[in-house]
Amino acid sequence: MRIFDAHFHIIDFNFPITENQDYTPPEYLAEDYQKDTAKYDLQGGAVVSGSFQGFDQGYLIKVLQQLGPSFCGVTQLPSSVSDEEVLQLHERGVRALRFNIRRGGPEDIPRLDYLARRVYETAGWHSEFYMDARGLPEMAFIIENLPAVSIDHLGLSEEGLPHLLKLVDKGLRVKATGFGRVGLNVANALTSIYNTNPEALMFGTDLPSTRAPRPFQYEDVQLIQNLFDAQAADKILYSNALNWYGK
Repeated sequence: MRIFDAHFHIIDFNFPITENQDYTPPEYLAEDYQKDTAKYDLQGGAVVSGSFQGFDQGYLIKVLQQLGPSFCGVTQLPSSVSDEEVLQLHERGVRALRFNIRRGGPEDIPRLDYLARRVYETAGWHSEFYMDARGLPEMAFIIENLPAVSIDHLGLSEEGLPHLLKLVDKGLRVKATGFGRVGLNVANALTSIYNTNPEALMFGTDLPSTRAPRPFQYEDVQLIQNLFDAQAADKILYSNALNWYGK
């Protein structure tokens, strides 16, 4: 069972950490992540910047050097970032831009559209949105026209699933992550998304599961194996994300 971990966080107190919504995460280093995933056939993954890391790139560059070339980064950037800075980050292994709308992301919607297009045109990066899918109707006109977009944590809510599926049918990708933090029927969401577009789902551990009521556990992987045949499970656990991140 090979895995490309499409979503996890590294938290290194040697780099800036900012309290977000009265929350400061515990430290979680590359060594902790490697220990927690040692029993899996881990083929690579994506280190995702959290709200508490702001625009700091230092921790991300360090951890990508530690984990090696099979891993890539998902970062947060201000709209003032230069094309040269984007290309420099690309050379260091960054492959996507994240907009943390749920946690009060720094970009308003017009700048979001501008920045998402610019990083795609400059470096081929896709954009990742952390948001409740209930808000998708307000943003559908933007998301439908962006070149490449994914949504974190199954879109979070049962009420948002119909909106999510409409966009999945148009090419949106979805992180099969954070099963212990969502307010929906995970099995139903997984099968509904897969049946709409078999390329859409990308599994991630969401380690260390910051703020999640229930952290990642091995049963999350088993759920996917139980719901899908071996070929479909391999797409969700490995090849869909591998292709999406261009690894």
